[in-house]
Amino acid sequence: MTYPRSQLVPPGSPGTYHCVSRCVRRAFLCGKDRYSGQSFEHRRQWIEDRMHQLADVFAASLWAYAVMSNHLHVVVQVLPDVAAQWTDEEVTDRWIRLFPKAEQDAALRAQTLIANPERLALLRSRLCDLSWFMRCLSEPIARRANAEDHCKGRFWEGRFKCQALLDESAVLAAMAYVDLNPVRAALCETLEESAHTSARRRLAQIDTNTHTGEVIAPIAGVGRQCVVGITAIDYLQLLDWTGRHVYPNKRGKLSGPPPRALQRLGHDAALWPRQVLAVGSDFHRAVGTAESLIAKASAMGQRWLHGIGAARRLLQANH
Repeated sequence: MTYPRSQLVPPGSPGTYHCVSRCVRRAFLCGKDRYSGQSFEHRRQWIEDRMHQLADVFAASLWAYAVMSNHLHVVVQVLPDVAAQWTDEEVTDRWIRLFPKAEQDAALRAQTLIANPERLALLRSRLCDLSWFMRCLSEPIARRANAEDHCKGRFWEGRFKCQALLDESAVLAAMAYVDLNPVRAALCETLEESAHTSARRRLAQIDTNTHTGEVIAPIAGVGRQCVVGITAIDYLQLLDWTGRHVYPNKRGKLSGPPPRALQRLGHDAALWPRQVLAVGSDFHRAVGTAESLIAKASAMGQRWLHGIGAARRLLQANH
């Protein structure tokens, strides 16, 4: 059964979400198409660049992403309170950057928008809206890919999959699940080899950043947000450790104590890999504790959400 997106993502409300968009055609979005032999590897960079562009325009923080062969994952936080603080000029500037029109004078267009309060309020709401973020990510890529393929028609599935991440553990597990996707797909064995992922970008940032002891920040977008209270180095160590446990065929020996991040967050080391895998297999519309899922179901006008049983089993195993 299909539900209105607004039930899961209330308009004007902040939240962090794991979103997945899939290609509908047999031809691959990226990588090499095993049917035609043609390579679409260059499209991965299209998508990665577009995500970073959108993060600079929207009232949003980009926490994790992975561009796969026929789908993409992104963990994004929408921040309506940030958009509410923008001046009218900031809103118009961001909208014009998002939808430039070469045939129109930008200054005149900005004046026209500022003189229309109703239109301006609508644009402000769109610039902190998850569906508009995903729309502005997928549509330009679809047009560009269709032009390259000399064809028309739908490129993406009609709706992107979306999971609400209801607490810190859910966000951290979803980030790890997303960043480890190339490892799961056997595209690479190390984080350094996982091209077009936020993990690879974080490794590059650490190499050039002296403030490595600070709490992990978004990979792009609105800074000074804190949804996971560990450092970037702690996160990458946790990611590598998780990958070696979830995917034991990875190279490297397992030794030493569990990562500091697990100790700080109070997670059982034996349980954590199962919690990461549960993001993709045991939860559906939301990820969190049983109590948070029950509260989310009530807020959505439902009696139950898929994943409550899994959350309870994880809690029992942890004790």
